[in-house]
Amino acid sequence: MSRYYVNKNAQSNGDHEVHKVGCGYMPLEHNRHYLGEFITCASAVTAAKKIYPKSNGCFYCSPSCHTS
Repeated sequence: MSRYYVNKNAQSNGDHEVHKVGCGYMPLEHNRHYLGEFITCASAVTAAKKIYPKSNGCFYCSPSCHTS
């Protein structure tokens, strides 16, 4: 299982990116919200959507959950 965070700041397209611990694009500590531990990024994105309905997986650390 991996620990996931969602960026509190939206991207220019309105998405809040979900990152796995260790990602080189992890937001600063004060700009992220801890989601918990999940087996897949899909579960983490689902959890993030409860906070930010427009959430998306990070292109780099969660590519299978990233949509354009």
